[in-house]
Amino acid sequence: MDRLIYTAMSGLKSQMAAQAAIANNIANASTIGYRADRINFDRMMVQGDGFDSRQPTDGEVVDMDRSAGTMESTGRPLDVAVADDSWIAVQATDGTEAYTRRGDLKVADSGVLETGDGFPVMGSGGPITVPPYKKIMIADDGTISIEPLGGQPGAAPQVIGQIKLANAEGSDTVKGTDNLLHVKGGGVLPQNMDGRVVSGSLEQSNVNLTQSLVDMIENQRSYEVQANLLRDAKKMDESGASVMRLPS
Repeated sequence: MDRLIYTAMSGLKSQMAAQAAIANNIANASTIGYRADRINFDRMMVQGDGFDSRQPTDGEVVDMDRSAGTMESTGRPLDVAVADDSWIAVQATDGTEAYTRRGDLKVADSGVLETGDGFPVMGSGGPITVPPYKKIMIADDGTISIEPLGGQPGAAPQVIGQIKLANAEGSDTVKGTDNLLHVKGGGVLPQNMDGRVVSGSLEQSNVNLTQSLVDMIENQRSYEVQANLLRDAKKMDESGASVMRLPS
């Protein structure tokens, strides 16, 4: 009986985690460069009176859907869409290097080049700083050039840095709660010298809203099954207790 209850409780917990991930995906369906969460439903072994704690927990967000989103032209010079499997290197809030596909870039008041969600974009020597400019251009290899403010008319554009495009292939990476890609255990990804971007375009979220709504309905039905299983376990326990009860 205890094992049946544990099974039902584990199922409820898993379905709740899955529902939260699906809801998060739907909420980010219009977020630039967002990668949908993926849920892992793994077996949890029962040993003795409880679960084997060495087994993975059901319903964990273990990775993201790494397929590309649709690319849309914006014409904005600071918008870039990664044209291959590379990732844009950024500085996470803890100071470590992390990675994103979000390419709606902006220049902060401090002059630091940032993503739309405020993470500094990394170059070969750290975060890229943009001097005052009249015009800014981003080449297909991520090289950033400007026409300096107050510069001579007709002068050649000034190269100020190059966006680091990282290659995650063969590396153990995971999606963090900040929606960035991180290297497990720390470390950085190697630069992809062949990485390319498309200036004036943005990669949209890869969330499929139709599929997400279907998944939400199926998950809700699975939750109801687990809840009914828990209720049936309670009834069987009460029935067993009544059989064992001595008549007064």
